[in-house]
Amino acid sequence: MSEADLSEADLSEADLSEADLSEADLSEADLSWADLSEAKLWQANLSGADLSGANLSWADLSGADLRGVNLQGSDLHRATLKGTLVSAETQMDPKWRLVWEIVNGQANAKNLSGADLSGADLSGADLSGANLSGTNLSGANLSEAKLWQANLSGADLWQANLSGAELREANLDGTDLRGANLKGAKLSPGWNRFVDLSRAILPDGTIHP
Repeated sequence: MSEADLSEADLSEADLSEADLSEADLSEADLSWADLSEAKLWQANLSGADLSGANLSWADLSGADLRGVNLQGSDLHRATLKGTLVSAETQMDPKWRLVWEIVNGQANAKNLSGADLSGADLSGADLSGANLSGTNLSGANLSEAKLWQANLSGADLWQANLSGAELREANLDGTDLRGANLKGAKLSPGWNRFVDLSRAILPDGTIHP
């Protein structure tokens, strides 16, 4: 279905999970409550589409046109939002608007203390020096993220993917890293003194007891 012309199509509640819709024209389409989990929507034209209540978990939306799209109530867990185009008319839940701003360099990412970023795809994001104390990052993808000198004290990183992340000089006091993937992460000496690492994948690839 790559490059398909589905503009103004009625696809509400359709099962499009894992569908290849890369570069497809879905402008003004009705995709409300559709299942688009793990769908490939790379560079798709979704301008003006209704995606309210849609399941977009793990979908690749990189480069997609989301201007004027209704994404209210949609599930964007681990969806790729980097490089997407949005406008003032794009309707997004505040959580996912913040995620979009972070990954596209539009946010003041210095103070995110207490924010809900659970399940967000923040891979490669520059959060150096950011205040993430008490932030909910459970299940988030932070692979290759820049977290140098970030304050992650008390943050929830349960089952987060931190593989290859830059965490040197980060404050990890009281951080919950249970089940997190830290393989290849760059960390300062003594980083694990005050953290919960139960079942975490350590930087060398071994699993903590």
